[in-house]
Amino acid sequence: MKSIFVTDLTANVELVNEPFLLHEVTRRKTRDGRPFLLGALRDKTGQVGCVFWDVPDYVEAWARSGQVVLTSGRTTIYKDALQIILTDLNPSQNADMADFLPTSGRKQAEMLDELSRHVAQLNEPWRTLTGAILLEEPVISRFAVAPAARGMHHAYIGGLLEHSLSMATLAAALAAHYPYVNKDLLIAGALLHDAGKTLEYTLDGSFDYTEDGRLVGHIVRAIVMVEQTAAALNFPESELRQLVHLIASHHGTHEWGAPVIPKTLEAILLHQLDLLDSRVQGFFDHLDSDNSADDWTIRSSGMFGTELRRPDRYGSEDE
Repeated sequence: MKSIFVTDLTANVELVNEPFLLHEVTRRKTRDGRPFLLGALRDKTGQVGCVFWDVPDYVEAWARSGQVVLTSGRTTIYKDALQIILTDLNPSQNADMADFLPTSGRKQAEMLDELSRHVAQLNEPWRTLTGAILLEEPVISRFAVAPAARGMHHAYIGGLLEHSLSMATLAAALAAHYPYVNKDLLIAGALLHDAGKTLEYTLDGSFDYTEDGRLVGHIVRAIVMVEQTAAALNFPESELRQLVHLIASHHGTHEWGAPVIPKTLEAILLHQLDLLDSRVQGFFDHLDSDNSADDWTIRSSGMFGTELRRPDRYGSEDE
């Protein structure tokens, strides 16, 4: 049973067979050719860097990212950040992944209730289409737990649902702010644009791509889901085409994986909402994963390419 979590760790703590999830492990060699492992160990509370010098062959043969490992070693401070110097790793059996994969700070039941409210507030035929896709099995169970990404932003259990709800709330605000916006189309697009991610990621040890995610991808999958459901409901063709365009263009540019670039008002807004929500949450996720207690993060953000400054009172009880 797991008794020590990342947030419990301080310098000079001795670890003996403590379970952690091995993450981002890479194999390196010292200048004189000795093998070592460099990576991170994580659980639901965060992650910490680790290094295994002179890694023995019996560990080298099996240690891979995404495995729960029994960790022995000692915590230390390296370049102002906490790090674990490993002395041994062993496979862990029958681990409860809820202890190791990060999870949304919001309660799942609360988010599912909010999803139902967003769908109920849509006008027809958008309400029926969106509800038939997201509120029915098998999609709703997957939608409730899937991450929104492998890293960078909303990379945790429930991240996809949290991201989609945030975008739907922002979409309603922008539809009230700007003229000529089709509110139902924009909110439906916010809720459905990433629905294909329910098939794109696996939660087996890490947030990695499924075979379908690698070969097809979430944009194509979401379009197929929408078109198949729309056909069964005799959804109007003109509205369907607008919704498919939102899904196809929400990445914004061909370089970012969009089959087409945004060409309608709602598509432009949806892309900007996706960019905004992912960047803001990516900012917070980087702060939460950094071990520094200072105003500035120790590590450079992969999303922003620089160290980040914490907002005043960040993490305080009166936040």
